Amino acid sequence: MAKALDFETIDVAPRALDKVIVVMPAYNAEQTLERTFRDIPTDVVDEVILVDDVSKDRTAEIARDLGITTIVHETNGGYGANQKTCYRTALEHGADIVVMVHPDYQYDARVVPAMCEFMRLGICDAVFGSRIRTRAEALAGGMPVWKYLANRCLTITENVVLGQNLGDAHTGMRAYTREVLETIPFESNSDDFVFDSQFISQLVHYRFRIGDVPVPTRYFAEASSINFVRSTKYGLGTLAVLGQFTLKRLGLAHPEIYADPKS
Repeated sequence: MAKALDFETIDVAPRALDKVIVVMPAYNAEQTLERTFRDIPTDVVDEVILVDDVSKDRTAEIARDLGITTIVHETNGGYGANQKTCYRTALEHGADIVVMVHPDYQYDARVVPAMCEFMRLGICDAVFGSRIRTRAEALAGGMPVWKYLANRCLTITENVVLGQNLGDAHTGMRAYTREVLETIPFESNSDDFVFDSQFISQLVHYRFRIGDVPVPTRYFAEASSINFVRSTKYGLGTLAVLGQFTLKRLGLAHPEIYADPKS
C-alpha cells in the first residue's frame, strides 16, 4: 500500500542522511567525463559510481583512471537498465542519498550539496535539477527550440495529471533518498528512456515529496542528446505512463510498476 500523507503532521525534521553517492549512467562519455567529475564536491560526496553501457570509446578506462568505481555491462541494456545497475550498486554500497548526474557535462554537479540539503532537512524525498528557470535562459544555453517546446508541453501535462509543480520533468540530474529507492519497484520499469517518466509517476504514487533546484542549461556538440525520432518515442511513452497512472488511480488497472512495496 502507498503510505498515507497527513499534511497536518508531515515530518520536516532533519534526517541523518550521511553517505552521499553520485551515480553516472554512461555511454560514450570520454570527452566530457573528466570535466563532470571535477565539478563534483568531494567534501559532500563520499563515492562516485559509473556504469558503462558498453561504450565504444574510452569512457570506462578514463573513469578508472580518475578513481571512480566503475562497472561495465556485458551487453548494452539501455538507459533505464543502466540506471537500475546504478541504484542497485549505490544501495549495496550503503548510500543514504543517491544523486544521478549524467557524465556529459550537461548538468552542473556543483549544486549537489544544495540538492542533498533539502533531503537532509526533511523537506523533500527527491530533488530534480531544473534546466528551465526561464525560456530565455534555456534557449541561450543551447536547448533547441523544438526540445524546449516539447519539454514544456510534456512537463505541463505531467504536472496536471500527477498534481505536481515541477519546472523540468525531463532532467538528467536527480537525487533520491535511500527510502525512495528501497520503496519504488524500479526493476519493473522500462530499460529505455521512459524509465524516468515511470519513476516520477511512482514517486507520486508512493506519496514521496519532490522538489527542484535550478541548474544552468548546457547544450553543446559533445553533450549526449536523443534525436527527434527517439524524442518522439519518448514523448509518446511518457503519455502512456500518464495513462497507466490515471487508470491505477481509478482502480481500472494495476500495472506492475505500482506494486505494493515489500514489507
